[in-house]
Amino acid sequence: MTSVPTTASPASSRLPSLTGLRWIAAMLVFGYHAGTMRIVAQPDAKAVVDWLFTLGLSGVQFFFILSGFVLVWSTRDGDRRRDFWRRRLAKIYPNHVLTWGAALLVMWWFADPVVPRAALENLFLVQAWDPTPGYFYSINNVSWSLSCELFFYLCLPLVLPAIRRARSGLLWAVVVAVPLVILALWPGQALLPEGTNWWFTQVFPLVRSTEFWLGVAAAELLRRGHWRGPGLPLASLLFVAVWVGAHWIPAEMWAALLSVAYILVIPAAARADVQGRWSPWRHRTLVWLGEVSFAFYLVHVLVMMTVLRLTGHWGVGLPGWSGPLAVLGFLVVNLALAAALHRWVETPMMRRLAPRRRPPPAPAAAGAAVSGAAVPEAAGPVVVPGPRAADGGRPVEYVGPRDPR
Repeated sequence: MTSVPTTASPASSRLPSLTGLRWIAAMLVFGYHAGTMRIVAQPDAKAVVDWLFTLGLSGVQFFFILSGFVLVWSTRDGDRRRDFWRRRLAKIYPNHVLTWGAALLVMWWFADPVVPRAALENLFLVQAWDPTPGYFYSINNVSWSLSCELFFYLCLPLVLPAIRRARSGLLWAVVVAVPLVILALWPGQALLPEGTNWWFTQVFPLVRSTEFWLGVAAAELLRRGHWRGPGLPLASLLFVAVWVGAHWIPAEMWAALLSVAYILVIPAAARADVQGRWSPWRHRTLVWLGEVSFAFYLVHVLVMMTVLRLTGHWGVGLPGWSGPLAVLGFLVVNLALAAALHRWVETPMMRRLAPRRRPPPAPAAAGAAVSGAAVPEAAGPVVVPGPRAADGGRPVEYVGPRDPR
C-alpha cells in the first residue's frame, strides 16, 4: 500500500522528529571536532571525549542520509525542478556566503595566505571535486559537505521521477547495497593513487552520494507503506548498541555499521510522526535546536579555531578542567550565533529568495497519480490516519493510490 502525504495539507510532509535528529547529528560533529582540536588537555577528561566522539565524524553521514530522506518525503508531486533548486540554494547560500566572508576576515587577521582558486572553489561550492590537498577543506572547511549537498540537490529532481516509478524490490536493493559499498571502500583504497585516499572515500561527492541515495530509497519505501524496519524504541536501542559496540570492532567497519544504524532510526522516527506515536525527538526544544543546526554546523569550527588561536591554546588545549568548561562555552556561544543566523539571515532570505509553493492539485487528482506513475484507474485513494493536528483537531491524512506491485 502506498502512503503519500496529501498535497492538500502542508503539515503532512513535516517530520518534526527528523528535525530533532538533525541536532543529534550536529552534536556528533561538534564533539568530534572538539576532540580533534585537542581543546581538552586533562588526560581523564580527554579520554572521555575521545571515547564518546571517536565516531562523531559519522554525523556528516547522518546528515546526508537525513537529507535524502527528508527531501524525497517533502517533495510534492508536480513541483518544478527550478523551484526545487531555488529553494535549496536559498536555504544554504546566504549562511554559506556570510561564513565564507567571516572565514576570509579571520585569515586576513592572522595573515594566513589565501589561494584565490581555493577561495573561489569554496564560494561556489565545488571544492569537494578538487583532490588537491588543502583545497577541499579550504576557507570555512566544514563547507565541503555543502559542496556534496549541492551535487545531491542537482541530481534529485532529475532522478526522482524514476525513483517514483521504481519497483519496491529495487529500492530495497539500494538499502541493502549501500552499506556493502561503504564497507568495500576501505580495501578499495589500495587501488587509488597515493594521497587521494582520504579525499576519495570521505569527500568526493560521487562516493558520498551513496548515503544520500540510501535515505532517498528508504523515504520512498516508507512513502509507499513498504518499509519494514523496526519501531522507534527498538531502532534506538540498536543504534545505541552499534555506537557502543563499534569501539570494539575494526575501524574499517564503522561507517558501514553506522549507516545501518542510521537508516533504521530515521524511518522509524518518521513513521512515529506519521502514526502519531511517541517520539523523544519531537520535543519542542529539540526541534528548535534542529532548525538552527545548519547554522550551528557552519559556524562551530570557525569560532573554536579563532578563539583558540587568539588565546594561544591552538593545538595544545586548555589545562585542568578548564578544557571541558571551554567546550561547554563553545557550545553556548556557537548556539547563540547559530540562533542569530537562523533568525536574521537564513529565515528572511529563504522568504525573500525561495519561490512560493504552487497551489496543490485537487485531492482527486493527487489520488489518481503519484509523480506520473501509471496506476490502474480502479485503484482508488487509500487514506491512512496520521498524527492529530497540534490543535487536537482531525488527524492529518496521507493519501495515495494502491501500489499495483
